[in-house]
Amino acid sequence: MISATEALERLRAGNARFVSGGQLMESLTNPERRVELASGQEPFAIILGCSDSRVPAEIVFDFSLGHLFVIRVAGNIVAPSQVGSIEFAAEQFGTRLVVVLGHQNCGAVAATLNELKRPTENRSPNLSAIVDRIRPAVEPLTADGTDEAALLRQAVRANVRASVNQLKRGSGILEALVRDDGLQIIGAEYSLKSGAVDFFDD
Repeated sequence: MISATEALERLRAGNARFVSGGQLMESLTNPERRVELASGQEPFAIILGCSDSRVPAEIVFDFSLGHLFVIRVAGNIVAPSQVGSIEFAAEQFGTRLVVVLGHQNCGAVAATLNELKRPTENRSPNLSAIVDRIRPAVEPLTADGTDEAALLRQAVRANVRASVNQLKRGSGILEALVRDDGLQIIGAEYSLKSGAVDFFDD
């Protein structure tokens, strides 16, 4: 088991390789690695990211099979299945870093802001479940009249922070691991333009 600090440094280094456009560390289709992992895994980081096709965590951080335990859902929201998946990885594999990875111009966050401005009458209950989880984090931001681009930027960060806080305070298992066993849960935002990931922990 590696520490959260070392895991974060690995992610930073991997993202730097990705951003530089140079030679990546390992092919994503490495057959030897696949065979090696058939009997088990030891992921060093858990990534709760958005389903957006432009933000595949393994590529963004330049790690292949077996390194990252990735959970993807629109808007990187926290719901019981995501919490359970994170609890499983943290307990089963001893993984000590959880990163909630949001991204620039998130469509789920934008859809929530649009819903706050112009509520939809016949919205799918499944889509509503996503919007309703994002709404509490972003609704307070709409009161100050910020322009739309700036509002979306602020809302993306607010949504990531809300997910981090939900993980820190919404699971007895994760709370105990943070308190007693070195688990860190941090937020991050991916830039669609530069490819860089900005880690933040407020």
